[in-house]
Amino acid sequence: QVQLVESGGGSVQAGGSLRLSCVASGRTFSNYAMGWFRQPPGKEREFVAAISHRSGRTDYADSVKGRFTISRDNVKNTVYLQMNSLEPDDTAVYYCAADRTYSGRNYPNGMDYWGKGTLVTVSS
Repeated sequence: QVQLVESGGGSVQAGGSLRLSCVASGRTFSNYAMGWFRQPPGKEREFVAAISHRSGRTDYADSVKGRFTISRDNVKNTVYLQMNSLEPDDTAVYYCAADRTYSGRNYPNGMDYWGKGTLVTVSS
């Protein structure tokens, strides 16, 4: 089992920035690809970004490309999501996830392990 705990959510005005963090425990962190997903109010969960096991590859949803950056620190067992130029449409619960396989932007069944989420609210 992999346990994931997100932090860093909050309220921010449009144009602002937030950095989400997710600390993993339970298994060897570098054995897992990591991802961020989000669920806007009243909508389904959607892919945001993913990073391969040793940061060799990253992929982003078109809606966040150029504004969000995913990174990881395999010594600290932590994955980050730097979010800049935030927009009201970025309002959502953001979930950290882990998977044994890196699949770019394609996770039709989600990932193997999930955190409980952290709320990001962007006001206009």
